[in-house]
Amino acid sequence: MSGRRSPRFILSCVGIGLAAGLLSGLFGVGGGTVIVPMLVLLLAFDQRRAAGTSLAAIIPTAAVGVISYAVHDSVAWIPALILALGAVVGAQGGTWLLARVPQNALRWGFVGFLVVVIVMLFIVVPSRDAELLLTWRSALGLLALGVITGVLAGLLGVGGGVVVVPALMFLFGTSDLIAKGTSLLMMIPTAISGTIGNIRRHNVDLLSAALVGVSACTTTALGAWIATLLNPLTANILFAAFLAFIAGQMALRAIRAQRGR
Repeated sequence: MSGRRSPRFILSCVGIGLAAGLLSGLFGVGGGTVIVPMLVLLLAFDQRRAAGTSLAAIIPTAAVGVISYAVHDSVAWIPALILALGAVVGAQGGTWLLARVPQNALRWGFVGFLVVVIVMLFIVVPSRDAELLLTWRSALGLLALGVITGVLAGLLGVGGGVVVVPALMFLFGTSDLIAKGTSLLMMIPTAISGTIGNIRRHNVDLLSAALVGVSACTTTALGAWIATLLNPLTANILFAAFLAFIAGQMALRAIRAQRGR
């Protein structure tokens, strides 16, 4: 364990955090899509411990992101809490299904979902003035979206922002900035709940989580600021490129799993 606490270990954690924080602020995602593979590749974490450490690091990162978007009045507070409630419940269902549903089928299904989202990002460009109106119908829709997001998080280990941000824009007509700020707020209680469970199961490296999380906090506000400077179309194009990267990662995992049979 002492070897892992070397200067290389610390610098790697800091570098991972800086990259994850920038993407978190820019796209309204947790940053786990960067943190998990980098912990595995650079620091030889196993997948489960990397996921648990990433979830813990997301807590301070998302908090800074929420503050950054709140300054621009781009957070829908009550809808975010409704999403979080659904996600916490859905995550339990996702972990239950994890042992019962073939992972490769899920991976390919998620890749297909991301391809549809990428196409929609070029068809539907949200208005910056659009708000998230809360009605009984939209509240039920948000709860359902939260449950779906939680299930996917439990099954695939993906952050909620990848699902929530495009869903809020396309299904609820929300502006891209409010979608990102609301997504980050939703992640905080979800990540806290998951981290408590992971600590009990010894699936979190607390030092790594602290290093990554604190480093990410220094660039999250920068990413959120850049997001406010981009016009919605440019923001959509960048988000599409990010989703394409995630889809590529997921497809590679699916192909490797098939070859490993």
